[in-house]
Amino acid sequence: MSDWHLRHRGVVRMSRDTYLPRASVDDVRSRVAAVLLGAPASAVVSHLTAASLWGFEVPLVRNDPRVHLTVPPGVGIRHRADRRVHRAALADWQIARRAGFRVTSPGRTWLDLAASLPPAALLAATDQMLARRYPRVAFERLLEARRGARGVRTARRVLPVADRRAGSPMESVLRWFVHEAGLPAPDLQYVVRDAAGAFLGKVDMAWPEQRVLVEFDGDVHRERRVFVEDVRRQNGLVLTGWTVLRFTSADVLGRPERVLEVLRTALAAG
Repeated sequence: MSDWHLRHRGVVRMSRDTYLPRASVDDVRSRVAAVLLGAPASAVVSHLTAASLWGFEVPLVRNDPRVHLTVPPGVGIRHRADRRVHRAALADWQIARRAGFRVTSPGRTWLDLAASLPPAALLAATDQMLARRYPRVAFERLLEARRGARGVRTARRVLPVADRRAGSPMESVLRWFVHEAGLPAPDLQYVVRDAAGAFLGKVDMAWPEQRVLVEFDGDVHRERRVFVEDVRRQNGLVLTGWTVLRFTSADVLGRPERVLEVLRTALAAG
């Protein structure tokens, strides 16, 4: 450990001239504010950082603490340990205010993500935007206006699969894998009832014709109260003839082929 670090244990050096209190390093707004102090006035927060400020959770990307900035071509600013610089001429409609910063608009942010993310991650972001009432027709107009641009082909593949009912980003990822595997599209947030019409539960994904359900177990399901409720609900579903499959993020991210194999087998048996 250097002498500087020994003297400033409560401070983190983000780059040559950017410092943050250690308690603020994980706060995106604090990082943005610090980086913008050393950036030109024309800089606009963009890409993954803009997505974070808009409240979109993007899976399948490594944790990158750098702040993404877009500046006009020719502006003198370089990449640094705390920032990633992109160059583009942004129209006025592509810039908005968010948390006190100049940020790319949701539409422009989506286009930037389409050019840099894998399809499954882009689907997760698109699902969240639809859930926030960003109209599907607006996506279509953006793609028409950007015909031939980088990322448009990926976005055109993703948009028909997008659904505002997705319950979490990881569910979106699983749904993309299901789509790419050629399996039938599931119903989302499906309400299950027994023969008498009594409510049995609301599940993440369902294939009613095959009587197959999929639940994604996130961290909240580890809480004892939630776990007990899940077990009781699952027993009720099984007793009424449903096959219940449960997957975690470790399954979806680490063993997607196995997840699809299990799902394919269950659907074939249904």
